[in-house]
Amino acid sequence: MKKIFFSGLLLVMGFAARAQQDVQYSQYMFNGLYINPAYAGYKEQLHVHAFYRSQWTDIPGAPRSFSLAADAAANEGNVGLGLQVSADKLGAQSTLAAYGSYAYRLRLNEDGSSRLALGLSAGLMQVGIDGSQFTTNDPEQQMPMGRENRIVPDARAGVYFSSNRFYAGLSFDNLVVQYINMDKDGFLPQHKLHYYLTAGGLLPLNEDLQLKPSFLLKDDLGGPTSLDLTSFLMYKELIWIGGSYRSGVKIYQKDYLQKNLNYRNAAVAALQIFPVPGLRVGYAYDFTVGPLNGYAGGTHEISIGFTLQPRCADGNATFILRYEEIDRHRRAPHRTCYRFKGTICIKRSGYGV
Repeated sequence: MKKIFFSGLLLVMGFAARAQQDVQYSQYMFNGLYINPAYAGYKEQLHVHAFYRSQWTDIPGAPRSFSLAADAAANEGNVGLGLQVSADKLGAQSTLAAYGSYAYRLRLNEDGSSRLALGLSAGLMQVGIDGSQFTTNDPEQQMPMGRENRIVPDARAGVYFSSNRFYAGLSFDNLVVQYINMDKDGFLPQHKLHYYLTAGGLLPLNEDLQLKPSFLLKDDLGGPTSLDLTSFLMYKELIWIGGSYRSGVKIYQKDYLQKNLNYRNAAVAALQIFPVPGLRVGYAYDFTVGPLNGYAGGTHEISIGFTLQPRCADGNATFILRYEEIDRHRRAPHRTCYRFKGTICIKRSGYGV
């Protein structure tokens, strides 16, 4: 019975992939460039991060995803540049993509700690299907017997606001590929426009604890709208413990959807560790709470990020990506330049959330 369920589920997954191809990452708040090209240059230093996600571990052919990205700022922080590659496999289908990103970052205050960025990405996407993985008693005449690939151009666009305590962004994916007829025979997935709306903040609770709530709203104008609600508790900016709840939401009428859809999706537990300044290691586990509960198993997601730590001009101090106490009553802002003995260098810059 379970084997029959898995076979039916993979068939449904194959059809679902035509409508919602973009990868779901539970640690989305650390994968900003994947969601929004306007994120490029946000940290104002060279930043590299990688993600690997293994979804629904008990289901053969379930999604496996990987992404690697790097971004940095130029022109005194007014320009952001980024490069991202990603790979995703779902059953017999696979996608490999590479994008270059450019963001123009408008200063909204004198020190540049509040910025509004406008971003654009352009790249190539390779969409493939491996017909050798199909098992059928009545194959269609046009069904591929081996691997079939197609490379197409694509673009993304977004806007991103950030300050020391708040961020918000809106972005759109698949701007070009949605208009390309991928496969007249219907075996390669037809990508659709996706949009992402995200926002979050950083709320100090005391000298050691801070709360970081955020949300991510996703839609492809075809399938159910998805909402992630997330919160992290940060201890001395050395360890973050948090969780998310993901569910479908009804924002506008979609008469074409099945009437009795179960919108529950997953609950997420996540841990982030900062062993040294500039290095982040993260793990998230998704508990399936929807219709797949009891069949799909959990989802594992691992991430790692590194931000280059620059030296001060005189070489006797360094930027520190955390709060440092200057005296008993005042704490310094993020990414401020310090001498090791506590004397503050002249140069300073807000780090954001």
